This record gives sequence, C-alpha cells and structure tokens, in this order.
Amino acid sequence: MTDPKPTVLFVCVHNAGRSQMAAGYLQHLAGDRVDVRSAGSAPKDAINPVAVEAMREEGIDIAANRPKVLTTDAVRESDVVITMGCGDACPIFPGKRYEDWELDDPAGQALEAVRPIRDDIKRRVEALLAELAPSA
Repeated sequence: MTDPKPTVLFVCVHNAGRSQMAAGYLQHLAGDRVDVRSAGSAPKDAINPVAVEAMREEGIDIAANRPKVLTTDAVRESDVVITMGCGDACPIFPGKRYEDWELDDPAGQALEAVRPIRDDIKRRVEALLAELAPSA
C-alpha cells in the first residue's frame, strides 16, 4: 500500500500572484504526486496578468486559474500550508506543517521585477517537492 499523496495549500492575500505561481510550479513539477491548492484571504477577481506572463516564460500556463477564497476546510484538508504574507488571516490547526515564505508582492510590478520573485518561488517549490515527494 502506498502513502496517500500530500496536499499542499499556497495562501496569499489576493491569490492572484505569488500563490498562483507557486501552485503552477508545484503542479507542473509534481504531476500527480501532490495535490495542489491555492487560495487568498481577500481574493482578487482575476490573476495578475504579469504573473501569468512570467509563468508563460517558464512554459507554465496559469491564465485559466481563478482566485479562490481561503476556507477553514481548505486548511484542514491540507498537509502543508505555505503562507505568503496573509498575516493573521490564515487559520491554524495543530498537526499541520506551516511555512511562511517571505516574498515581495508582484502586484503592480513590471515583468522585470516579477521574474526574480518567480525564480525565488521556483527554488522554494523545488526544495519542498524534493522533501515531500522525492522522485522514484
């Protein structure tokens, strides 16, 4: 019997930039080895178009994603919760693994400023994936 695949929830305030890029990378790199979710404490109406463009440069399409509101159930059902500047808005449950990634907010930034944020997210996601679901 195999272990169930881990569920990772990425959370930022608007669920329009950082958390969407992180979820895009993890989905792309992990395939079906990890369940990936993202949400925001105060979600925007649409994904940041500069974040979409930055990810497109990496061959990852997040354009069809939609920001989702953070729910208590989403946190409860996740094994790992990665927050990115959502402050006290993120519910905490004992026994969960929490990490807070300090990343600049790509909102209102030019593509040149978003690329380093994207690249930092990629490095962090790769390290997380190596820990959670090492390739066979």
